[in-house]
Amino acid sequence: MNWLELEARISDATQATFCVQRSVPVAGGSINSAHVLEGAGKKYFVKLNAKSCTEMFAAEAEGLAELAKPGVIRVPQPICWGELADRAFIVMEHIPLSRGDQYSAFQFGKQLASLHRVSAERFGWHRDNTIGSTPQINRQDADWVSFFREQRLQYQFSLGARNGCGREVLNLGEILCENLAEFFHSYQPQPSLLHGDLWSGNYAYDESSTPVIFDPAVYYGDREADIAMTELFGGFSSEFYEGYNHVFPLDDGYPLRKNLYNLYHIINHMNLFGGGYARQAVGMMKKLLSEI
Repeated sequence: MNWLELEARISDATQATFCVQRSVPVAGGSINSAHVLEGAGKKYFVKLNAKSCTEMFAAEAEGLAELAKPGVIRVPQPICWGELADRAFIVMEHIPLSRGDQYSAFQFGKQLASLHRVSAERFGWHRDNTIGSTPQINRQDADWVSFFREQRLQYQFSLGARNGCGREVLNLGEILCENLAEFFHSYQPQPSLLHGDLWSGNYAYDESSTPVIFDPAVYYGDREADIAMTELFGGFSSEFYEGYNHVFPLDDGYPLRKNLYNLYHIINHMNLFGGGYARQAVGMMKKLLSEI
């Protein structure tokens, strides 16, 4: 690839001339192509996609800035983003990553809890973004049950209907949405600043074992939604949860709501990938409805 146009954008954003001497493809992402660009002792992490993804990258940059604002957890600094002649891009700080240890996992839990202490007046965010490659609607609402019903579950079910997911998924989803308030009788969540897509592929540690989070789907919501996703696919140690609860203990009703929050991600996976996710969603909804 010819990097001349991107060199100019990075140079303008940093007010320092940057010329690519080496580009290294980065594997692991299923949505974007990624590279580390090196030149004159500097390194940047770059993601590229079709020009239709320009707003996706703009939302990612703004989300990273929102997570960085409280100063409680490290995120990559976005440098510049926008459109090139034939594609969309985002450039951010390159952070060499490492595995961390038990102490750093404990610190990660504490730092995420501190992030969740950051609040707002309403649930949602001032702009929409994406969860994976699916639009995530963040229209602000003072009522969490309404927000989660309409902008998380019902939105995904409407995509599922369009994709032909089957009547059982839709029927159970309708019943669940009608009874959503049953999960919140003695629990009133406050709007917490969330990462929004916190699975094990979206965090790591830098070379000094400081936690780093990235690839967010930011909004203000129930903090249990972030914690639930950490349990969905695994990859978080017991020390992480100990650190979290040391700072901001979870409500006793969290185990009941965990599957409710993870249902959002399973339905999203059903809409993105199909396969067995519809069966998994049906099983989760039957279990949830049996518990209220």
